[in-house]
Amino acid sequence: MAVDAAAETLAWVDRAVIGLNLCPFARAVRAKRQLRCVVSEATDTETLLRALLDEARYLLDTDTAVCDTTLLVHPQVLQDFVDYNDFLDVAEAALTAMGCDGALQLASFHPDYQFAGTEPDDVTNATNRSPYPTLHLLREASIDRAVQAFPDAEAIYEVNLRTMESLGRAGWQALQAQCRLDATEPV
Repeated sequence: MAVDAAAETLAWVDRAVIGLNLCPFARAVRAKRQLRCVVSEATDTETLLRALLDEARYLLDTDTAVCDTTLLVHPQVLQDFVDYNDFLDVAEAALTAMGCDGALQLASFHPDYQFAGTEPDDVTNATNRSPYPTLHLLREASIDRAVQAFPDAEAIYEVNLRTMESLGRAGWQALQAQCRLDATEPV
């Protein structure tokens, strides 16, 4: 059975992002069904950029109770992490030109995500490794509320590094395999 990109991405959200508590704010949004996961059929960056701006408009025009955040999964474009990383500047500039400053924020996830100063096989990179290249649009007001409710938001990054180091490479690979399996199981 073929793996569905949305299903595998949502399995990753459930098992990694929420299950490993990489983002303590994600559980509530997922439980309230306020997470939108859209798979783009884009095969070029221009089409992807249009899809990102469409999703930004959707978020700006939609009540938070209906949709608080969007994952834009794009499995057919920007497979190379360097190209993906370069595209983030273009995406940020387009969101700024659209007037999203102060309203929306862009977070990034990629199967080959690599933090500056780390080696490609460093397991701590996995905190931002999604099954497919993914652009995450978040409402800044929601981020502000979540940070106020979380007593030590500054520590999340360091806790995540320790979590990934404890999980190790084999544990991360097992989690990825489970996400792929979850995505093929009928609902």
